[in-house]
Amino acid sequence: MRDPENVVPPVAPVIERLASAVVVCVGDVMLDSFVYGEVSRISPEAPIPVLRIERCQSMLGGAGNAVRNLSALGCEVRFFSATGDDAEATKISELLKALPGTRALLEREPPRRTPVKTRYMAQGQQLLRADSESADPVSAETAAHLLEAFTAALSGCSVVLLSDYSKGVLSGTRAGQFIGAALACGKPVIVDPKGRDFTRYRGAALIKPNLRELGEATGLSVSGSGAQEAAGRRLLADTGAEFILITLGPEGMMLIPASGPAVRFPALAREVYDVSGAGDTVAAVLAAAVGSGASVPEAVDIANIAAGIVVGRAGTAVVERAELIHEVRRRSAIGAAGKVFELAEAVQLARSWSQSGLRVGFTNGCFDLLHPGHLKVLEAARSQCDRLLVGLNSDRSVKRLKGPSRPVQDEMARALVLASLNCVDGVVVFDQETPVELIRALRPNLLVKGGEYKPEDVAGADLIEDWGGKLLLVEMIPGWSTTQTVSKLAALNP
Repeated sequence: MRDPENVVPPVAPVIERLASAVVVCVGDVMLDSFVYGEVSRISPEAPIPVLRIERCQSMLGGAGNAVRNLSALGCEVRFFSATGDDAEATKISELLKALPGTRALLEREPPRRTPVKTRYMAQGQQLLRADSESADPVSAETAAHLLEAFTAALSGCSVVLLSDYSKGVLSGTRAGQFIGAALACGKPVIVDPKGRDFTRYRGAALIKPNLRELGEATGLSVSGSGAQEAAGRRLLADTGAEFILITLGPEGMMLIPASGPAVRFPALAREVYDVSGAGDTVAAVLAAAVGSGASVPEAVDIANIAAGIVVGRAGTAVVERAELIHEVRRRSAIGAAGKVFELAEAVQLARSWSQSGLRVGFTNGCFDLLHPGHLKVLEAARSQCDRLLVGLNSDRSVKRLKGPSRPVQDEMARALVLASLNCVDGVVVFDQETPVELIRALRPNLLVKGGEYKPEDVAGADLIEDWGGKLLLVEMIPGWSTTQTVSKLAALNP
């Protein structure tokens, strides 16, 4: 469904294009291990909590987390990194192979230890983080292999992301070699940096330090907005970058261009649960947006939205395009836009409501010109359920059902009018002539239609019966019909 101008902010079409980016990523991959358990007592041996382990989970960390986020956004990814020759490296390789659209080259060096960060968690809090790693620069032979493969991949990519965790892949002059190869092919480079010497990243289009990294790299005070901008401009002078993006945690972000004033982006998180990996998400979204043709300010706007989502989740999480679109709609000036869902979103909501013990109702129709008859059906439906989803015929399906002169209002206008009603909890547009497939996907507990139908004629009634739901037929108010209203209007304007 296409969003109308001024209903969903202009950044929404940019989000929809993210999957067109082909990103070459180079950096330090690691394994993030999470050990979850419960603490109910203090050790008698020392004043420390005793963790009773319940489960363990491993996922890609470091540059690997950036790759996870790129894959979740639908991008094609070419990833280059180095590991040890150990069980952790094998696990990383397996995790990378499972990512859609991702091809990876991992150079194994037997003396190295693959970086592993193990976080011990209890009651939603991190008790301890234990790191095992080798941070020495990779060998000259490994670096040459990576650079050669990286250079060969550049012709098919749209943007380069360097994810530097100071674990050896981009040490010393190596970062500059990758940047030089990218610039020779005309590819923009985005850097998620580490260390004190940012001149290693000379030639990058955008460098993204956090506040601590900014202070360490410049030796300047970063207390206050003015000092932060001054330090950022020092980095611009030192690196020749086009943009410095400073991530400021709860204060949002500051984008400093080489020419023009700085722009602040306020933090958008509704609740901060875990900041682990949030920087990787920001870097990935920046790369995907720039690689799909967005301007840098547009890319930062989207990355800021993604950061607001990901810090509300436990562990190193990812953000998908559908979530970004939904969040943009939620923040839209027209609140009703936040209740208009794509099918996947609606299915997820219906499942979540059902799992929470809520009764989900469903009705459908064209709703071309909303009238009291429609309102009676909708209000009666909502009175019999906890949440009401409305299936709305698309413009194409309305034309097939009602003729080429219909609908009077396009699908987004009709969706927004429905979504503005208190009795409606969500609207999803469908393109088929009947809502059977939509009902099968949503699995509502209640199906509601107007009383002009017979039970055996209601599309999807048999499905509802199969899973123990209920069909409700609501008596219509006589004299109200969209078709009659359209005919009257036509008669007034012959």
